[in-house]
Amino acid sequence: MRRLLIVFCTIALTIATLTSAAPAANAAPNGHSSVRVCPGPAAQGDARCNAWIRTDVSRLRAPLSSPYGFDGYYGPADLWSAYNLQPSPTSFNATPPWAWNGQTVALVDAYDDPNAESDLGVYRAQFNLPPCTSSNGCFLKVNQSGQQSRYPRRNVNWSEEISLDLDMASAICPFCRILLVEASSTSFSSLGAAVSKAATLTGNYNGVTWSHANAISNSYGASEFSSETSYDKYYQHQGIAVTASTGDSGYGVQYPAASQYVTAVGGTSLTKASNSWAETAWSGAGSGCSAYVTRPAWQTSAIDPLCDMRTVADVSAVADPNTGVLVYDTTGLSGWYVFGGTSVASPIIASVYALAGNAASLTAGSWPYSNTGSLNDVTSGSNGNCGTYLCTAIAGYDGPTGLGTPNGTGGF
Repeated sequence: MRRLLIVFCTIALTIATLTSAAPAANAAPNGHSSVRVCPGPAAQGDARCNAWIRTDVSRLRAPLSSPYGFDGYYGPADLWSAYNLQPSPTSFNATPPWAWNGQTVALVDAYDDPNAESDLGVYRAQFNLPPCTSSNGCFLKVNQSGQQSRYPRRNVNWSEEISLDLDMASAICPFCRILLVEASSTSFSSLGAAVSKAATLTGNYNGVTWSHANAISNSYGASEFSSETSYDKYYQHQGIAVTASTGDSGYGVQYPAASQYVTAVGGTSLTKASNSWAETAWSGAGSGCSAYVTRPAWQTSAIDPLCDMRTVADVSAVADPNTGVLVYDTTGLSGWYVFGGTSVASPIIASVYALAGNAASLTAGSWPYSNTGSLNDVTSGSNGNCGTYLCTAIAGYDGPTGLGTPNGTGGF
């Protein structure tokens, strides 16, 4: 009884914190307020998730009134329209073996979300997406050792991040398989082990043969530190697209987005006017010149003249909680809420990589640099006052939005 009471109080405290928090420092000028899902900053050697939740939006009542978003908060069809994506085949088979597109998107997160699969089912049903379950061979949850047991302890904050990641992968690539790998802690050694497991997993699970992910999303990070490159071994996987969010504290670099082996994903504010979409750099997106990571060969001085080290971001997608996405969660929350942060952008880009199906030929984050014509260039907005393109969106490459956002799958 005492344990149940403690769990109940923990959940209640989290919900109360989310609904009563002061406006976030990075809130847009339109007056909306939001709060970090994972408090920070993280201790050295640890990471925190990069998700934000709107605190001025009450829990949305289910079922939502439309399968195409609700009250201006974005659902899958909005993201398909904004990024010129056509993810759906003409038909699907909801019974085993599940009809999929041959691609697997992995989401790496810390701790356990016991409601991950059931919450995912509600999200997909709301938006008329095909079922993705463990029984039909579409969904798999494992710990960082690849086991369907001995999951890490539950954490209400990270469960919200997990729900966000799963929902964005579903939104962008509804016919991809989804692999959730839960790290035992927020340490880079645990999260890195989970990434490596996603990149090497193979075996029979629930009567279905699984192999490694084609794209792996990491919606977490920490401010740079001198020993960060010692963790690069976890993110270096030739032929697999590994994405990492650039952060949500504005101008400044975080790891693992700084790694030369990942696609660093920045953030935008996404708005719709009539039948067209517009994007500006989100004020919270991380960017800048790495203090410790050398410039990768594919990030040339012609593109990036002011930094002779690794610059982030490479590409970007919606991240501003004021132009947020719908997420369903019942472990840390109690239904439908509006989320933002570069935690939104990273799984979006990983799933676009999966839609493109080119991961086998990838060298780290190089692909978009050879295909800039297939990206939406973001040319306005900023995340700081550095005085250069490293914190201000301009025509061509810039720090907060990189080379731009998806315009179809040609850039990936």
